[in-house]
Amino acid sequence: MIKTVKVRDYMNREVVTLNPDTHLFSAIDVLLTHRVSGAPVVDAGGHLVGVLSESDCLKGILNEAYFEETCGSVKSIMSQVVETIDADADILEAAAHFVKRGRRRLPVTEQGRLVGQISRRDLLRVLKNYNEHGTPRRR
Repeated sequence: MIKTVKVRDYMNREVVTLNPDTHLFSAIDVLLTHRVSGAPVVDAGGHLVGVLSESDCLKGILNEAYFEETCGSVKSIMSQVVETIDADADILEAAAHFVKRGRRRLPVTEQGRLVGQISRRDLLRVLKNYNEHGTPRRR
């Protein structure tokens, strides 16, 4: 049954992350290099402390331009309230979260530490595999 499939079974474990002390333009370079629209921000212990999005970057640049402020570091502009999902949550819980909240991806945590990320596309792959084979195949 698909409800027994866990987020950890399909999450991406190789997530591009940022450090809170990274300078904004270095962070923008990381996003552009890896072709991602945002990245989780983790401290030295691997704990999720925020998320930096393209929108956050634009806000930081606009503040610098309009208010003659220095862009500074990721921690000064990142979103600190982060929606996450636990690695042991079932796939249907993740799907419901995506539908209700309109998110494209969620950081996956275990005891407060970032362990991966799951996207709507990952869930579509699970459902496609389930439909074709009766049981989901792991990646």
